[in-house]
Amino acid sequence: MAVIVRAGAAPLWWPGLLAAAIGALVPGLTGRRIGLLAGAALFLITAAVVALVRSRRYAELARGATRAGRSDFLQDRAVTVRNRRRGHRWWLLGAFLVAVASAFALPGAGGLVLAGAGAGLWIKAVRIGQRERRDDALYWVRTDWAERGRPAGKQVKGYRTTGPMAGDAAPGGARRLR
Repeated sequence: MAVIVRAGAAPLWWPGLLAAAIGALVPGLTGRRIGLLAGAALFLITAAVVALVRSRRYAELARGATRAGRSDFLQDRAVTVRNRRRGHRWWLLGAFLVAVASAFALPGAGGLVLAGAGAGLWIKAVRIGQRERRDDALYWVRTDWAERGRPAGKQVKGYRTTGPMAGDAAPGGARRLR
């Protein structure tokens, strides 16, 4: 489950930083200083909002998690990341283009908002990983329940758990070091 959350972090973080760097080169309507200061404030606000949104739903689903059965289909980390990123590539490209275009009004701010969303997702994955370490279990979402890669969507009835050594993901969605 943390893999789904973490899979969206890097594709938002790196293009966001690139868009902010490109935006810092454009003087814009408000000037670079105001644009980058506003972008820094928006980065912090966006990261906090993304990290905290739906955290109650994640905790509720984690409390009601049941042991994964033989009939549950759980995907590998690499497959989940690939599917998530492929499914959202056009949205990511559009967000990058909007962030670069917004530099003509507020230099760097759009890119920093995008990077803030990526940082917020990474923080959320870290918090899920802390819960997984504390509970000594990995949380999984059945692939048929994760509608469009939403680990806490309406179709998710509950999480499944396995031992911390199952699969190829470490707690928090990172790659397992072998």
